[in-house]
Amino acid sequence: MNTTAFILFLAIVAMTLVITYYAAKKTNSTNEFYTAGGGLTGWQNGLAIAGDYMSAASFLGIAGTIALSGFDGFFYSIGFLVAYLVVLYLVAEPLRNLGKYTVADMIAARFDDKKVRGMAALNTVTISIFYMIAQLVGAGSLIKLLLGLDYTTSVLIVGALMTVYVVFGGMRATSWVQIVKAVLLMGGTFILSLIVLAKFHFSVTEMFTQMQTATPLKDSFLNPGNKYKVPLDTLSLNLALVLGTAGLPHILIRFFTVKDAPTARSSVVHATWLIGIFYVMTIFLGFGAAAFVGYDSIVAADKGGNMAAPLLAKALGGDFFFAFISAVAFATILAVVTGLVLSAASAFAHDFYTHIVRRGQAREQEQMKVARWASVGVAVISILLSLFAQKLNVAFLVSVAFAIAASANLPVILFTIFWKRFNTTGAVAGMLTGLISALILVAISPSVWNPEAGKAILVGVAWFPYVNPGIISIPLGFIGAIVGTWLSRPSDAAKFDEIVVKAHTGINR
Repeated sequence: MNTTAFILFLAIVAMTLVITYYAAKKTNSTNEFYTAGGGLTGWQNGLAIAGDYMSAASFLGIAGTIALSGFDGFFYSIGFLVAYLVVLYLVAEPLRNLGKYTVADMIAARFDDKKVRGMAALNTVTISIFYMIAQLVGAGSLIKLLLGLDYTTSVLIVGALMTVYVVFGGMRATSWVQIVKAVLLMGGTFILSLIVLAKFHFSVTEMFTQMQTATPLKDSFLNPGNKYKVPLDTLSLNLALVLGTAGLPHILIRFFTVKDAPTARSSVVHATWLIGIFYVMTIFLGFGAAAFVGYDSIVAADKGGNMAAPLLAKALGGDFFFAFISAVAFATILAVVTGLVLSAASAFAHDFYTHIVRRGQAREQEQMKVARWASVGVAVISILLSLFAQKLNVAFLVSVAFAIAASANLPVILFTIFWKRFNTTGAVAGMLTGLISALILVAISPSVWNPEAGKAILVGVAWFPYVNPGIISIPLGFIGAIVGTWLSRPSDAAKFDEIVVKAHTGINR
């Protein structure tokens, strides 16, 4: 066991528990639990969004994918960053003006129907669990490498901690854990990137030149096609990444933590700058790991390449820096999983229980109790599923969550705001088609089925040729919404006019 790492881990856990303790004192209402009372400023929420978004997939998964596959790994960085333009220009402000606690609130502002709210809640829970599996896989691999604990024990530790943060501290604790994590991650990544660049004499040109001979891929390391050999598979991945953020529930609910739409827009701008700088630095992490750690060492530590960044820190900065970067990665995972648990629990308690089961009659404390128990339930399900996904790269797992979000949520969000004829049937059909098609295509993809044992979850031939389902499931989500709308009665036009005014001004007519 690395003693320094263990001490740093304990320090981060202690710090986050102190944050939770003070947040718990103020978390005595559903408004506080779901949205921290809407009291965050633009820069605070921007930091929290960045902390929520720069996940294990970003820090561990992307660095590993770039180190093992070269240029193809950078597709994740580009996609994750460009996605925020979609959020900024199309979603952030209307969502804040129309919603209250969850994504379903925004859709229900136009379609006050149980089926719509129920499907939106189901989408939120599904997407959150997929995303959370990725974080728990990264956590299990990290703690196993650093502290010598087995994978199952590591996942259970992180699962217990994330449940405590949400159950007791709600959104306020979640937000400040994410803010602290964003600062630590940006600082640690900057230092590590600076050390890597110094090894190349602060010359980006020299770095690219040396990378042509530093890995088994030789000069093809800098060319696309090492990981994604089929162009349509690459397109599918990028569609999911660019469009998926605008449908991710744990990102979208962050816009309810500020007082108004201009502040929501400001928080996206702050987050985009931070995220952009971070994703540029992932190049240095991936290239550095490939050059100074080596392909064989990265794969020996974790077949998915998830430990590339911590191993790079050890190779260049010794045991203390290795412990620090690993502790930062641990904080990264803790921050993201708390947001995911909260978004899923909010969907269950607020949308399903309060509005469907209790028909809007649930008392404040009753909602709080259900939300906390839902947090425990979501955590348990995610932990159990993550135990079967140990060998998968976390960046891939997150890309699947993005594909589901882009297929099941984004079409309905956009049509709710911009399409006058859109109606309840179209909303349900779009969400159902997008969700089911994405799940089925993932289940029959090469990531689940492979003829060679150990390469995927199951042994066999994949029926669907692409790793990411986005190229099929995203259009199906839009088509489902369109067909469902045209085969049923038009919506109330007067209601749409009201929604348009409120979505873009925040004013109720």
